[in-house]
Amino acid sequence: MVIGYIINTCLIFITANCYSLQSQLSIPGWGWFLLALLFLAVQVMPSVRSRKLRAKRLRICKNGCMLLRLFLLSAFASVLYSLAGFSGLLKAGSLLAGPRLWLINTAIAVLTEAVVFWNGMIRIYATSLQLGVKWRVIGIACGMIPIVHLFVLSVLIRTAEKEVEFENRRILLDEEREAEKICATRYPLLMVHGVFFRDFRYFNYWGRVPKALLKNGAVIYYGNHQSAACVADSAAELAARIREIVRETGCGKVNIIAHSKGGLDCRYALAKCEVADKVASLTTINTPHRGCEFADYLLSKIPQKQKDMAARAYNAALRKAGDENPDFLAAVYDLTAEACRKRNEEIEDVPGVYYQSVGSRLTRAVAGRFPLNFSYHLVHCFDGRNDGLVGEASFPWGASYRFLTSQGKRGISHGDMIDLNRENFDGFDVREFYVQLVHELKEKGF
Repeated sequence: MVIGYIINTCLIFITANCYSLQSQLSIPGWGWFLLALLFLAVQVMPSVRSRKLRAKRLRICKNGCMLLRLFLLSAFASVLYSLAGFSGLLKAGSLLAGPRLWLINTAIAVLTEAVVFWNGMIRIYATSLQLGVKWRVIGIACGMIPIVHLFVLSVLIRTAEKEVEFENRRILLDEEREAEKICATRYPLLMVHGVFFRDFRYFNYWGRVPKALLKNGAVIYYGNHQSAACVADSAAELAARIREIVRETGCGKVNIIAHSKGGLDCRYALAKCEVADKVASLTTINTPHRGCEFADYLLSKIPQKQKDMAARAYNAALRKAGDENPDFLAAVYDLTAEACRKRNEEIEDVPGVYYQSVGSRLTRAVAGRFPLNFSYHLVHCFDGRNDGLVGEASFPWGASYRFLTSQGKRGISHGDMIDLNRENFDGFDVREFYVQLVHELKEKGF
């Protein structure tokens, strides 16, 4: 690896400074032609080891990172070389390397290094998913700021390289256990989204999670219900969906995995909509079983006129997205602590269905993406430790409960639990979490 860097760096350096070096190195014409071919070969395939990566996207990204590292090394060497030339410390053959020679050499070096730089940048910008919009914009904005651009470039390289290593390990892991089908549960999965989102047409609620489950043998269906409605109406939609799946597939039952308000909808459907015999298990993810105290506060403080305006705007937008009868305010009111308390008194867990729950905590506001970074402090005032939307005390429900957080200062947000931002971060692999969760359902016979 190190030897490859040294050889390729020297190759790029010699190519970049060929104008001044041609009078110092006894290289015949065919040698310079060979050098040009080798330079082009490095631009196409800077690392042979990248061929071991299991996905084309990762190979391109890895090669882009290597080109950028080669650019940093060779450009630094070229700068020192040019400074030495301009200062008169170097000679070109029998002639003093005067300003004209070094100006021409510098121009060629800049063009050569630019080829290496843009080749690498285009590759990682086109293939890295973890750079996101933020670092792409920062990279463009800071590209011409001395010193700062070196720091930003190092961040871009490290981010892309970590992504390559992480994603390749995931691919290898899935390949190793492919035959085991560890997510092939007895009953198929029904994944139920939370409020203000959809899982069909224009939206992908669960991010990269379903693909990871499918690779490991899972069979998945989705709730396909409206984005916003009261709990009772959402429950009725989900009950109809459960009956449809069971009727059309003959699977007998489903295992439900429900996020956020979806967990409330499913509990209500099991207790009130006569589908309990068609459900083997219900796993709720970051569900506000006891409501959100901050929602009670906001609804009491915001004037009715403003609430109605927000509701009309939301409902109009989601009708265009496909919702038949979205009801923004009904959904919001059913998330209050008062509404959840009353509902919990009315409905009970049904026998024969396995209930379990999962919750997570965001360690600090700045670790959450918008709008969770804003809501975190508000929720903390009323509900204590939270995931950006739901207080920790509201999560537990059922026979089993697990609480998640990551090491360090980040934590795991409400959105992280459904891979909302498709973000990899240290201490928590959301895809592997769901793979193991479903594997446990399989082990339990569900």
